[in-house]
Amino acid sequence: MIKIFRAQTLGRSNLGWLESWFHFSFADYHDLARIQFGALRVINDDLIQAGKGFDTHGHRDMEIISYVIDGSLTHSDSMGNQRTLTRGQVQYMSAGTGVRHSEYNRGNTPSRLLQMWILPDRSGYAPRYGDHEFEWAARENRWLHLVSPDTGTAPVKIHQDANFYATSLSPGSRTIFEVRPDRQAYLVLIEGTAQINGETLAMRDGLESVGTSLDIASPAGAHLLVIEMAAAN
Repeated sequence: MIKIFRAQTLGRSNLGWLESWFHFSFADYHDLARIQFGALRVINDDLIQAGKGFDTHGHRDMEIISYVIDGSLTHSDSMGNQRTLTRGQVQYMSAGTGVRHSEYNRGNTPSRLLQMWILPDRSGYAPRYGDHEFEWAARENRWLHLVSPDTGTAPVKIHQDANFYATSLSPGSRTIFEVRPDRQAYLVLIEGTAQINGETLAMRDGLESVGTSLDIASPAGAHLLVIEMAAAN
């Protein structure tokens, strides 16, 4: 079973310095039908203006993953980490028992990123931070494994049975993303367009799949991200 969520139906916020598209309920956008999808609680597609960002604030008991699409993102936190990431790179923070951080666009052009929150498999972990600079070519016409559970093999690991993958498909290419009967997946069409199981998706569209593999064709090229996880009970 698949369900498509068009970009124009997502929650929206425009604060001037920050424009956001919410795939799930967040901030002032509240939809009882769009609270979470399994362990996936948040996908925010954020556009941050140059020189602007999120001031220092706190989180706890959440796995927070940022995927940079355009521009740069500078992270600083109460654990002493400070890093600037650019297109295609991933930052991870397990808030655990509590951490404070800030995120800024220190560049001269707008930054676009996906920020995703995953519920941990239990509360009370010690906070931790990680990031990885993935080569862009590693996702060209193939699925690049970005994030895995602690028991998995991806460079970035989280406290949950969930996997993140990205691909950049060239015009005319096609791929399959397998979703087993006991698993589910959420796909974001980041850039471009694609035909997925016969449906056309455009930039910022989302798609839920429960136990249904995804047949993806890209006549004009597409950049996609998939979060795959255990099916909700």
